[in-house]
Amino acid sequence: MTSTPDTRKMANAIRALAMDAVQKANSGHPGMPMGMAEIAVALWSKHLRHNPADPKWADRDRFVVSNGHGSMLLYALLHLTGYDLSMDELRNFRQLHSKTPGHPEVDITPGVETTTGPLGQGIANAVGMALAEWLLAAQFNKPGFDIIDHHTYVFLGDGCLMEGISHEVCSLAGTLGLSKLIVMYDDNGISIDGKVEGWFKDDTPKRFEAYGWNVIPHVDGHDVAAINAAITTAKQSDRPTLICCKTVIGKGAPSMQGTDKVHGSALGDAEIAATRAAIDWPHAPFEMPADVYSAWDAKQKGSELQSAWTTKFHAYSEKFPAEAAELQRRMQGDLPANFDQVVEAMIAACLEKKETIATRKASQNAIQALAPALPEFLGGSADLTGSNLTNWKECVAVRSGQPGNHINYGVREFGMSAIMNGIALHGGYIPFGATFLTFSDYSRNALRMAALMKLRSIFVFTHDSIGLGEDGPTHQSVEHVSSMRLIPNLDNWRPCDTVESAVAWAEAVKRKQGPSTLIFSRQNLPFMARSATQVGDISRGAYVLKDAADAKAIIIATGSEVELAMTAADALAAQGIAVRVVSMPCADVFDRQDAAYKASVLTKGMPRVAIEAGVTNFWFKYVGLEGAVIGIDTFGESAPAGVLFKHFGFTTEKVVAAVKSVLH
Repeated sequence: MTSTPDTRKMANAIRALAMDAVQKANSGHPGMPMGMAEIAVALWSKHLRHNPADPKWADRDRFVVSNGHGSMLLYALLHLTGYDLSMDELRNFRQLHSKTPGHPEVDITPGVETTTGPLGQGIANAVGMALAEWLLAAQFNKPGFDIIDHHTYVFLGDGCLMEGISHEVCSLAGTLGLSKLIVMYDDNGISIDGKVEGWFKDDTPKRFEAYGWNVIPHVDGHDVAAINAAITTAKQSDRPTLICCKTVIGKGAPSMQGTDKVHGSALGDAEIAATRAAIDWPHAPFEMPADVYSAWDAKQKGSELQSAWTTKFHAYSEKFPAEAAELQRRMQGDLPANFDQVVEAMIAACLEKKETIATRKASQNAIQALAPALPEFLGGSADLTGSNLTNWKECVAVRSGQPGNHINYGVREFGMSAIMNGIALHGGYIPFGATFLTFSDYSRNALRMAALMKLRSIFVFTHDSIGLGEDGPTHQSVEHVSSMRLIPNLDNWRPCDTVESAVAWAEAVKRKQGPSTLIFSRQNLPFMARSATQVGDISRGAYVLKDAADAKAIIIATGSEVELAMTAADALAAQGIAVRVVSMPCADVFDRQDAAYKASVLTKGMPRVAIEAGVTNFWFKYVGLEGAVIGIDTFGESAPAGVLFKHFGFTTEKVVAAVKSVLH
């Protein structure tokens, strides 16, 4: 192994901190940090551009630990290089309210770029980060002013490569030629069940070569000089690079290294003592010698790097003031000053036109209205652009060597969603991407991670119910809307017409602390007349669309079923039964309203009926056990949409009967 006394000591500091923290917590994964220690030394001490004093510096390199179970590697690096992560936090690894949770979490630990844990999503986020870097650089860099010029580095292991999402995103990264993406593969041959050769014999270098990547195979993962040389070579490539590092998991633990025993459990006191002797580490747990801190310290270098960039940016600002101001606005996540006026004009146009169109088309109209005012819009679709309608007149398709603002993600729903999260994490863009609602199942874990990370990712889902018709039950979403409502911090909008669609888009764009789903119909839906007050209340998630002074019951509906609720209300009125109709485009937002507003919409004591072309269970929280729900608790059928709605009981007669049933 080619290394100096300093680099050996630097690597062993990581090993010691990892094994001691896991041992103290009696929980964790010491094997990866101990096995990737030299790779970390090479990258962090010789290449990574970062400033511990400012973890959010715009032009820092991004570092992603996709194999997030090895979180102690990252925590050790952050502590040693000078981030605001104390030794006490390392001692509190995996404990309640510590800054060192079991897997890295963005905005919990300074210096953590993304929340990783579900394997494969870290590399997917990194593809999004590299994509955002390239597109921003193409837009804002000027001759002599490369103000956006950083790399995205990734650590990953066999688990990430076995997950299907890695194929989706790495294929796209190769196709687009994301040359600033450099991935270091921890090829240790071990996963939880043991030696991976029994279930994972892929020729990984050839796989990535087939994607169009630059591949550097057979690097000794414990040779700092060799790893350094590989990274240096990778930085010269015009393609993304995979560096295949052969390592020993748990390196340094005499009787456990190279086995699955060191993957996901503490070494134990005896093995830790033996490891200390084997790596010549005579220090007590969590004791770090001054010369190690000195070798790792990145504060001065980081300050110099950021200072040099700041000087360059000031000069850029003087020469290109409009571009500099625009970049700062976008990286801060602020909306243009005229955004509210743009939204008002968009809604006014909907009210004037009174169009009866599919809400997927209403969505495209909203995109068309917003996009000219939002240069940070970065749209896309998973091979369904012509059906999802996420493009707009001025959009430019992203291709290899051709930056733009609309991405053809291909049939990669999960990859698309996780890449969008990486784009949102990087900053500078508001990403949105689309597929059919039924394929939200493929994206679901990325939706969950977006909600957990509080990202402004906008997930567009069209063809939202049995209204899809002849494609049949495989494509007809029944349980999907309700299941997404179960995800904390995810706002799910299912609008009923052009006006609600426009408001849903505006609210999703304005929301900085979490993702939104926008759920649209394939079939045409009628325009609903409203007062100015009603239009204003749409953004509160639910509002009274039709009322009566002596209303005896409330009908709640979303999306395509609002029309049915209105028709049923008219039929009931003709029979002398007055009802209120509540449109609830976003139950998540409505639930956050104050008690007085909620009571004004869903008045206590009034019997209720809910209508939605999906499973019924969700709606009992609003109608109570005494109320009624008209929905679908089976899968769909293959037939024209109109036939299906009648077949499944979405008729005026059935709603009238349901209202009468709750009044007796």
